[in-house]
Amino acid sequence: MREVVLDTETTGLDPATGDRIVEIGAVELFNHMPTGKTYHQYINPERMMPKEAFDVHGLSDDFLRDKPVFKSVAAGFLAFVGEARLVIHNAAFDMKFLNAELAAAGFATLPMARSLDTVAISRQKFPGSPASLDALCRRFGIDNSARVKHGALLDSEILAEVYLELIGGRQPDLSLVSRSTSTTQTDETWRPAIRAIPLSPRLTEQEIAAHDAFTAKLGAASVWAKRQ
Repeated sequence: MREVVLDTETTGLDPATGDRIVEIGAVELFNHMPTGKTYHQYINPERMMPKEAFDVHGLSDDFLRDKPVFKSVAAGFLAFVGEARLVIHNAAFDMKFLNAELAAAGFATLPMARSLDTVAISRQKFPGSPASLDALCRRFGIDNSARVKHGALLDSEILAEVYLELIGGRQPDLSLVSRSTSTTQTDETWRPAIRAIPLSPRLTEQEIAAHDAFTAKLGAASVWAKRQ
């Protein structure tokens, strides 16, 4: 099963009031395993960056001025996403912006049913506990020290780790590849070797005599009567 863990950065909170996407980051998972494939794109929002948005993600007007507009990168983004399920933290927010941009650019929108909201998963799994990405990183011991500013690719990489923990944690078979390619013996092929020099018994003469006296009382047919 292919999944894409996705995050966006925007100029504000509502595309209906003119806010736009300025960055998209995504990480590919296959059968809940990172494949190493990522998507990352800065986007010219074609509007001035509000100060509060700059404070959140640190992207300035000067930095974004020469970046492509969404319409020119939409096809590439959709090609990366393909038919994968979209894993998003607060999915309603990102899907609202993505579909607004896709519709404005003349592309078909993404069905909400394709998204999986990790906020909803965390609230169901940990009722009453904080469900922010930072709070979940603290809960699972995930290093998010590089997250000084919000960045779409970094956040999607961190979210991928959080998501894997939310659905049950990393599985032991993560290391199967390195095991199967190793030239050392595996548990399946190892067999105990016969000792060249047998170990000397650790029983004392008194213990042996006591054993013989006890088993003699059980009769000659007893299995304990024959000491190896």
